[in-house]
Amino acid sequence: MVDDERDGVRLTSLDAPLGDGLEVTKGDLLDHLDRFADRLVPQLAGRPLTVKRVRPGQQPFVQRDVPKGAPGWVRTVPVWSFGAHREVHQVLCDDRRTLLWLANQRAVEFHVPFSRAGAETEPTGIVLDLDPPEDAGFDVVVQAADLVRRALADSGLAGAVKTSGSKGVHVVVPVSGVGPEDAAAATRALAARAAALDPDLATTAYIKEDRHGRVFLDSTRSGSSTIVAAYSPRIRPGLPVSAPVAWADLPALRPGDVTVRTAAQRLGDGDPWTALLPGPQDLPADLVTEGHTIPVARVAAMHEGKRRARAKRAAGD
Repeated sequence: MVDDERDGVRLTSLDAPLGDGLEVTKGDLLDHLDRFADRLVPQLAGRPLTVKRVRPGQQPFVQRDVPKGAPGWVRTVPVWSFGAHREVHQVLCDDRRTLLWLANQRAVEFHVPFSRAGAETEPTGIVLDLDPPEDAGFDVVVQAADLVRRALADSGLAGAVKTSGSKGVHVVVPVSGVGPEDAAAATRALAARAAALDPDLATTAYIKEDRHGRVFLDSTRSGSSTIVAAYSPRIRPGLPVSAPVAWADLPALRPGDVTVRTAAQRLGDGDPWTALLPGPQDLPADLVTEGHTIPVARVAAMHEGKRRARAKRAAGD
């Protein structure tokens, strides 16, 4: 097995398959993350990190708590996990060395919140995650992204777009001077305004059976949730990358065009994500107010699911 050492980190089994069905080696992952470290680390630094890891012969798994045996120089921050009902210590990936160490642990996906450790009430951005229906072409995602762009412009805002690394795209809007609840509310309002521009194309319906073949404008990732960082790979065959793209170039792009093996050539030596992002913006008061009248999608879906279950049971009786 081929080993290496970079920045004082011992890297092992670089020529081994990264994981089942991924069609790349562990070295392919490490080379990509090392090549993009100067552009990826600034997005991760100071933010509690959630990674998705792979191991041959196992299903991919999400890890928030720092892995056992982590070197003493890996910085962490204590965060309460509502899912685990305990405090976990999440990694702060503040430098190339930490990124390489995580990559050697077969960490493939890098997800961060829109707030920094110690400043959880000061989100730095909001996002709409556009998810196409099954078997739909990417052209419907492009059309839905244009609806979001128009809704932003109508609200006096601007955003940047990147592929999710899967089938859809993320539209990110840097913000300032707003709390998590207001940021989440504004995101719900933006989704509703965009969907209203073409209700046959886009929807905010959280329950899949209610989408009826339309693109889902997911507003639930703003606030306390996370987003995959630009330049992060995703766990899919070939390891596609969440890639920044100019609005004008979006129609010509296709999911999977940018992978860990092609990203350097496709994205160049610069930092297009930083270049494309507008500066932090104040959210309009009317947008926030409107958003607070819209139910939180997950909560509304939960109540609706219970109502439908009761109705089904009653019909059975």
